[in-house]
Amino acid sequence: METVVIPDLVAERRERVRSFMEEHIYPNETALIAEDARADALIAELQQEAKDAGLWAPHLPPDAGGSGSGFIEYAYLNEEIGRSFIAQLIFGCQAPDAGNGEILHLFGTPEQKEQFLVPLVAGETRSFFGMTEPENAGSDPTNLQSRAVRDGDDWVINAHKWFSSAADGAGFGILMAVTDPDAPPHKRASMIVVPTDAPGYELVRKIPVMGHEGHGWGTHCETRWTDVRVPVANTLGAPGDGFKLAQKRLGPGRIHHVMRWLGQMQRAFELMCSYSLERKVGGEPLADKQTIQNWIAESAAEIQACRLMTLQTAHRLDEGDEARVEVSLIKFYAARVLHDVIDRALQVHGGLGMTEDAPLAMMYRMARGARIYDGADEVHKMVVARRILGAFEDGGTWRFT
Repeated sequence: METVVIPDLVAERRERVRSFMEEHIYPNETALIAEDARADALIAELQQEAKDAGLWAPHLPPDAGGSGSGFIEYAYLNEEIGRSFIAQLIFGCQAPDAGNGEILHLFGTPEQKEQFLVPLVAGETRSFFGMTEPENAGSDPTNLQSRAVRDGDDWVINAHKWFSSAADGAGFGILMAVTDPDAPPHKRASMIVVPTDAPGYELVRKIPVMGHEGHGWGTHCETRWTDVRVPVANTLGAPGDGFKLAQKRLGPGRIHHVMRWLGQMQRAFELMCSYSLERKVGGEPLADKQTIQNWIAESAAEIQACRLMTLQTAHRLDEGDEARVEVSLIKFYAARVLHDVIDRALQVHGGLGMTEDAPLAMMYRMARGARIYDGADEVHKMVVARRILGAFEDGGTWRFT
């Protein structure tokens, strides 16, 4: 169901991604998520296949080592890549490496790019982003307790973080820490790149999330930083720019998530439709039941709404607009649609949907977190409402154009 004209080059590239998925990802999906040595070897093999095919790191432009040409193209590609949770790793665009790569590309010094960005984009190392703290509400980073105190040419860091996603096996992390507690709230924190072999850094544990601990890039970790010393030259941007850079990083990161969710929604939708035609109850296909038909119709409408909202937001980002309202809108709306479509598909599959014989159980488990990470839905709704009301208070109006 296509409603917009896709440029020929983007359509051709999306077809190549689709073919790659059918040839390499779907047949190996179970083996790729096995979290063992064989899976690691297979991932490395398929990553090389993606590089050879010119499909590597589509979130970054060629001058940063990627193969991308903007948010619109990436949205279309992610409708295919996002269909499988593991595929983003094969194409080198997995979170949080994608966001960290973008922020290093935009704000890193030549030395920082050489030391951290080049091996990251090449797939030779992995990274994590350390912002969320167990002692503070993650939705308000102005209350961070982590501290980085300057001592000559070094920062001395003391911090306690969790949901440091992908910290297990990462070569470095980008840390948000307060560097000037007396500054205005949005100028207190800085982003600092910290190698994980720095003395005083500790990966405390891999946090089980909904019964699943994860492996490597798929983990959510608790980390601790005790008198960790790194050069001030590892600061991204200027001291005090942490909150500004976080917005630059998290905005695109949120739309990256939504782009992948589109693939998850569509795959769940296809599974629901196909199974409802095959499975019979009382001698009739499930597809003949009005409830199932309602679910299919509602899912089709919601998925298409998400697609069009995402493409509009990607277009505005490509034009240089931060699209704060649009990003927040699609984040909370798509998170709900993702959950609801997968939930309906799982219900149609009955007991089979609860097992690992179908992909829906893992998809459902991952979908629940979508309403929390990268800002809880309630916070994004507040952002949208305040910005719209602010326009009216200033004597204007708000039009979604």
